[in-house]
Formats: sequence, structure tokens, C-alpha cells
Amino acid sequence: MVYKVIGLMSGSSLDGLDIVYTQIEEIRGKWSATILHAECVPYNEEWLHDLHHATILNVPDFLRLNTRYGRYIGNAVSSFIEKNELAHKVNFVASHGHTVFHEPTTQTTCQIGDGASIAAILQLPVINDLRSLDIAFGGQGAPIVPIGDRLLFGEYDLLLNLGGIANISIRNDNAEYTAFDICVANQALNYLAAQLGKSYDENGMLASNGKLLPHELMTLSQADYYKLDAPKSLSNELAMSLVRDFIDIKQYAVEDKLHTIVALIVSQIKASIVHEIGAHAIAGKKMLVTGGGAFNTFLMQQLQSELSSLGIEIILPEKELVMYKEALVMALIGTLRWREDVNVLSQATGSLKDSVGGSFWIGV
Repeated sequence: MVYKVIGLMSGSSLDGLDIVYTQIEEIRGKWSATILHAECVPYNEEWLHDLHHATILNVPDFLRLNTRYGRYIGNAVSSFIEKNELAHKVNFVASHGHTVFHEPTTQTTCQIGDGASIAAILQLPVINDLRSLDIAFGGQGAPIVPIGDRLLFGEYDLLLNLGGIANISIRNDNAEYTAFDICVANQALNYLAAQLGKSYDENGMLASNGKLLPHELMTLSQADYYKLDAPKSLSNELAMSLVRDFIDIKQYAVEDKLHTIVALIVSQIKASIVHEIGAHAIAGKKMLVTGGGAFNTFLMQQLQSELSSLGIEIILPEKELVMYKEALVMALIGTLRWREDVNVLSQATGSLKDSVGGSFWIGV
């Protein structure tokens, strides 16, 4: 079977709305996906403010934001379809939405972006709300990407995403996956870069010019979250809370804080891998790295330095996959929902059972 799908992702780093048009094929149980067109639509200052402050809105204003953001998504995708001449070439749209609240302990999660609004504007079938069923079954609702890691990227032992939050999928010898959020990543680095009037630390140059603050790194590394076993997940707020006191300290240079946060990210990635696999079984593993942090040259150099001693081979794919892997996997998750096949793995989220998650809006 061949499916022409648009996948949508908005991550915690608030870079913008990622849009991918992909051809997904399933032949006798073997899956493949090809990115045909892709674009990141940056958020303007108003959307950056509104998405960042969504959790402090009263209920009526929050509902209005959900609808307004759904219409924003619909119009952005409509422009994407027109620009790339995709009219009548899209089977359906799979939208992750933007996570504004995530609290698995109360079985609650919310990704805004009203599916009915998207479907009405595009007059196409839309699948959204991809995490809620797993949460309802007692899972973390995250990460949900491991189904894509298994079906599309099964040749890799480790799959690291360096987005607003760093998360990882680890394949064992039985082709089962452990997956979890590791620590804060780009959202903390971007927050610090903004203190110097920059939207991000390009190539990690600011961090590379800073110096390590060893005592602060030791303190940051003691957070209780890092001691939890998988499955586990971080909300945007929790991820930032683990470093908030440090990044707001005035006495340190921003460059030093950036350098230290990079060291934290690298050390937690290494510690997580060793904890899950065991130091004796790591050599020869291949790790695919994607997400915006993969373009941070300093971060990648530090990661390479730490992981090469363990015998891990780091693989950076083509730029398009680095940027759009998560949107591509959302398209796959939507395709599995369309087929009523399992699209969220309980082995990754800790849920009671595998599930077929996603709300379905006909739109035609």
C-alpha cells in the first residue's frame, strides 16, 4: 500500500511548525518513507508568546487559543499544498499539535491545534491527539516516536533526538525498544542565547567560548528525575525546572552557563545509555542523531568525544531527515491510525497495552 501523507510537528524549542509531505509504503510488512517536500514555518513573536504562555490562560481563552492555533495550522498547510502543487495528492494529514500540558501522573496531556478546524480548512481527513489514549491506558504518552524507529529506522541500535528536550530510543537484541526523555536540551540553550539577543547559539559558538562550571554541573546532575528508571517523560515545564535556578543566576557569564548546560546534556546522554545497556554491551552500537541540536557543532563534538570512548558510532543523516524526522514519524503514526494498526508501543511508554491512538476528523 502507498500513502501520500502530510505530517505536522511543533516541538518544545518553538522553532516553528514542521510540515512534511511524504510517501509511505508498506509491502508485506516492510515499511519505508520518502520525504518529498518539507518546510519549517517559523512562529512570529505573537505565536511565540501565545504558545509559551498557554498554560496561564483562563479556560475560555485557552479554548480560543486551541481553535485559533488549529486554524493557523490549517492555513499554513493550505499554503504548503498550494506552493508545492499538491492539490488532490494528499490522502490525509497527521498533526501532533503543540504540547502545552503533560502530566502522566494524573493521566492528562494536551496538544493544542483543533483537529476540526484543520480538517474544515483543508477539507481533508485529519488525525490528531496522538498521545491521549496511551496516557489513558496508564502510559507516559511519550515518547511515541519509537514505533517509527522500529518500522523505518530499525538498522540503528540507538536513536537520539536533540530537540527542546533530548530523548532516546534504545533497541535491544529482541528488537524491542526502551525510550524516554533524558533531559532538557535546545529550549534551555535557546533561553540562554536569548539573554544575548540571539534566537539560538549558532554552531554552539557561544558555548564553546565559555568555560565549564564543575560545581554547578555536579549540582544539576543530582536531580531526582535522572535517577528514575524508564519509562519516564518530561513536560516542557519540568524539563526547564531542572535547570531554571542555574540558568537564571546573574553572577555567571551566559557563555559559561551555555557551556555547562551542554556538558549536562552530554553527560546525561552518556549516563542514560550506560544505565540502560550496560557498559560491557555498548561497543559497536550505531546511533542516529536528529533534531535541531544535531546542528550544534560544539554539542556534537562534545558528544562524539564522550561516546567514542564507549565504542558508539554516531551517524548524522542528511539535513532533511535531521530537521524533519519527528514530522515524518507523525505521518507514519497517522498512517497506522488510518489502518487501525498499533501506533504507540507500550514497551516504550509503560502503558497497560499497545494502542491505536488518534482522533479522526473526516473533513470531506
